[in-house]
Amino acid sequence: MAEAVLVDLFGLKLNSQKICHQTLLKTLNGIHGHHAPKAKFLCIMCCSNERDGEHDLCDWETGNGFSLFMRDFETVSNPSMAATLYAIKQKIDEKNLSHIKVIVPEHRKTFVKAFIDQLFTGVYDFEFEDLQVAWRESLLKPATEINEPTTHQLEEIQNEIETYLRSLPALKGALTIIRSPLIPDLFIHGFTTRTGGISYIPTLSSLNLFSSSKRRDPKVVVQENLRRLANAAGFNAEKFYRIKTDHANDVWVMGKKEPESYDGIVTNQRGVTITALGADCIPIVFADPVKTACGVAHSGWKGTLLGVAMATVNAMIAEYGCNLEDIIVVLGPSVGPCCFTLPRESATSFHNLHPSCVRQLDSLNPYVDIRKATRFLTGSLHRCFVHPSTLLAKESFSFLIRIKPRRLQKENSSLGYTFTTTHSQMILV
Repeated sequence: MAEAVLVDLFGLKLNSQKICHQTLLKTLNGIHGHHAPKAKFLCIMCCSNERDGEHDLCDWETGNGFSLFMRDFETVSNPSMAATLYAIKQKIDEKNLSHIKVIVPEHRKTFVKAFIDQLFTGVYDFEFEDLQVAWRESLLKPATEINEPTTHQLEEIQNEIETYLRSLPALKGALTIIRSPLIPDLFIHGFTTRTGGISYIPTLSSLNLFSSSKRRDPKVVVQENLRRLANAAGFNAEKFYRIKTDHANDVWVMGKKEPESYDGIVTNQRGVTITALGADCIPIVFADPVKTACGVAHSGWKGTLLGVAMATVNAMIAEYGCNLEDIIVVLGPSVGPCCFTLPRESATSFHNLHPSCVRQLDSLNPYVDIRKATRFLTGSLHRCFVHPSTLLAKESFSFLIRIKPRRLQKENSSLGYTFTTTHSQMILV
């Protein structure tokens, strides 16, 4: 059973005959009577433009008996189909609905579906029904005859969506990039926060940089967020590579065959951007200014225990001849020891690593400091390269492993539960 019902009158024009709007009222009344008992959202989408002396539904709402009837429907009216469907999507997401029926004239079905395919994800289940409104009597007539969209029309749809998304204001404030003073200007690098994007889903707002069929944020929105980040940071969004997380310690050496999954990337190629996503997990940046090589890693609690940080360092040494003392490592925003718990069985592994990595071990879900664990794991392999003075005063924030005894000064006020992305780019010099 549909949770939301959308009636597409976007492509219809009404003439001035009285019987015309009466026929439409009868059709909409039938739709309401059939779906209102169970549907949580009934919506009519229409165009706000007036052309050729004919009128769209929105022009009739205040008269001809429509205003009283339209209380049973929400009406979304915009000049463009992209703006209309995006506004409807926001309403559907606010109600956390997934099963959607679209009642649409048969000749517009593939056209509407092309927009839906771009703006929605696999989270939503769509079904389509033909809107039959006395076509043979010419009381309602299509604004344009549209059959299967051509390649050119699909490109126009894509452009319309992208243009609309570019017009949207940033949410939660301006785009912010946190950088470490320890990494030289040879590398463009940084850690993003949640601000500056257009994603409105509360758990992803606003600079979501990861799309998935299991999320409500569509790929086109993520691409717009990435475009804004690329413009702000100064990298090429067309050469943007993300890790394929498996919560393990595999590392992809760029230029070699790409594994199905990996939690680290290393490269010495110029002009590419490599990224590690994180939230609770730690995004880590590696940079060797001597060999002009860099890497990123995603270190969750499983990857931390498996040594993904040192696996990335070892890949840089093996592939590019890096010296350990030349590699700068910076940990980005992640969950702190105040907020991260694991079942006792898993927490015991961290306690065995070092007791200070765990608090309240006797509880069912002890608190675990995965940041400190990363330091001890790295230090256990190369003790002389973990300098105590590189730790921040607040240890739950970022810290630097190795070389210069300087502190990372910039702190991120939105740490803990933020969705963060690390990007590190090798540039031509």
